[in-house]
Amino acid sequence: MTTTVQDFPEVGEIVIATVTRIVDQGAYVSLDEFNKIQGFLHVSEIATGWIRNVAKFLKVGEKKVLLVKRVDPRRSEIDLSLKQVSSDQKKKKLLEIKRGEKEEALIENLKSRISLTESEMGKLENVLVEKFGSVYDAFSEVSAKGISILDNLSIPPKALTVIAELGSKIQVPHVEIRGIFEITCNKSNGIEIIKSALIDSTANKKEISVTYIGAPKYRITLTAPNFKEAEKELKPILSAVQDAIEKKGGTFKFTREESKKTREG
Repeated sequence: MTTTVQDFPEVGEIVIATVTRIVDQGAYVSLDEFNKIQGFLHVSEIATGWIRNVAKFLKVGEKKVLLVKRVDPRRSEIDLSLKQVSSDQKKKKLLEIKRGEKEEALIENLKSRISLTESEMGKLENVLVEKFGSVYDAFSEVSAKGISILDNLSIPPKALTVIAELGSKIQVPHVEIRGIFEITCNKSNGIEIIKSALIDSTANKKEISVTYIGAPKYRITLTAPNFKEAEKELKPILSAVQDAIEKKGGTFKFTREESKKTREG
């Protein structure tokens, strides 16, 4: 006789659930990521204020992002909340689900294109996850930086070819931050000093461009996978330019412009 151990979510976890039945006191839902186990969303946790008709807020078959409030594995009871989920938590969860679906599609596509045994495929997935955190992130890195990032990994050549092809079709999300340098240097070779400072600080950085607007202004544009990495990349550039200019008796000012973020495709 085989006993199946049911997995339960943790209290505080954000989950995706499908509404299965609506009652006066709230709604029963099935948790998509936990083998469709049942949870309950009390009417008081659907929205703020008094709710006369639950059906005006929820529909059977509708998917919702919910917060796990209480779990009792012995009674198989899970209490959930909709109103306590922030917009950021909802966006993050939906992105996670979207990436998971894309990852499954990539794996299935890869399996259909190459002749690997289940064991070989499992090893390939493990290699990618160990290096990049997930299969999807591995393909994204290939898209952004090229297939050479997989050098020295134990990946069959026939798999590398397909990964390169599939990776090239992924639109990697990125952010763009921009700003204006206002730089002056009154020395006879001041223009050369300014150009040198800008070129030296951004050399060999393909994701960065500097354009001349008109004395004394120059615009810098920097792209990166996220704002954290963009700021990390920008900080030493600003310091290097400022140091180079001020050491020559010049003036330096930097003004940020509006940042932009692309959507994941």
